[in-house]
Amino acid sequence: MNAPPIDTLLNAWLDDELDAEKRIEVEAWLRDHPEEAARVRLWAADAEGLRARLDSVLAEPVPQRLTQVVWSQAPATAASNTGWMRWAAAFAVFVVGGAVGAAIAWRVERPAAQMASSAGGPSWVQRAAVAHSVYVPEVRHPVEVKAQEEHLARWLTKRLEMPVKLFDLRSQGFELVGGRLLPDAKGPSAQLMYQSIGEAPAGQQPLRVTIYLRKPEVGTPAAFRYEQQGRTGLFYWVEGDSPGHPACGYAIVGDLPRERLLALAEAIERQDSASPSATPAS
Repeated sequence: MNAPPIDTLLNAWLDDELDAEKRIEVEAWLRDHPEEAARVRLWAADAEGLRARLDSVLAEPVPQRLTQVVWSQAPATAASNTGWMRWAAAFAVFVVGGAVGAAIAWRVERPAAQMASSAGGPSWVQRAAVAHSVYVPEVRHPVEVKAQEEHLARWLTKRLEMPVKLFDLRSQGFELVGGRLLPDAKGPSAQLMYQSIGEAPAGQQPLRVTIYLRKPEVGTPAAFRYEQQGRTGLFYWVEGDSPGHPACGYAIVGDLPRERLLALAEAIERQDSASPSATPAS
């Protein structure tokens, strides 16, 4: 594909609306553009999350009180106006339905975007929060490359053009699940996912935290900062640039108390400062 496909074409590919020739062309282009492929994966995961949340809501019957309000407006007499009243009632149902639909959309979109929209941090921190909310609930495909695959650190290091370490957080009760490549504002970023060690309670998923890594712009503040939305907390900081140690922006996100999340952030900082390479967590 000589020119990048527009978002409409990518959406058509996601919805399986392309013919075989065009689909193969788009897939070949995505293989050559991993940042765009990562962006499309975010779309797909977000759409799946919306679909899961919407199914039960859309299956609910229209509340009886709404239909009663519409039909109670029609007078018992004035037969000549019956046709007009039917059209008016239909229009009212349409308007009421639109309002209900808007409310449903708000209910669905709010949980996924809540952390990002209310966070006071820079845009890359908001992207870290959104990526966390999208991938942490995943059961079958929480990561793109599993921790057991030795090339994970090398692959992310090459794509981000800076050393990516696989931090050992077992002393803090978390083990590495794996990682994935994500889009950032001006290039790729990465997400490492960790989950609590040990068996999760029956019917529950292990507790997960994510680390978002990116190559920061010059002048990005380096100090530790903290954001919180509901149960979800987020620490972010930048390790300063020095000879042999390129700058790296970090954000760790999780449904943990502030003190425990800070302990994880400090463990990451210690390991990052200790040596050029960290020991992969098994």
